[in-house]
Amino acid sequence: MKPFISLSTYGVINWLAVALLWGSPFAFGYYKVGGSALFLPLLFGWMQFIMAVFSNNKHGFFKQFPMEMHLFLDVVIGSFLLLSPFMYGFYTKEFWPQVLIGGLIFIAGAFTHKSPFTDRYRRHLPEGQLQGTDSE
Repeated sequence: MKPFISLSTYGVINWLAVALLWGSPFAFGYYKVGGSALFLPLLFGWMQFIMAVFSNNKHGFFKQFPMEMHLFLDVVIGSFLLLSPFMYGFYTKEFWPQVLIGGLIFIAGAFTHKSPFTDRYRRHLPEGQLQGTDSE
């Protein structure tokens, strides 16, 4: 399947995911559940924030973190967030916010341009997988 989310749109989705992850335990009231229901969205929110600040796209500030790695980690984080209510057993109390936010992060990571899951494989140079102008 072809990627259908541009990098500019992805930057907005990424900052939206940060805000949703930080605010969801308090907005939806499952901070009372405690434990992993509270800890995981806050932890993944901080991870998304750090990746968004250092991301190499239009909305990143320092542009040091490669987008391929960022998108791969988004797929991993999104799938973990999707499954966490069922793995940790709090699905009987609250699970829709984490499932929806995890699905958003998963889809954004998988279907954005430069994603390792939907883009073509690009040949890397043998010097530690780095590309430069002086190596060919």
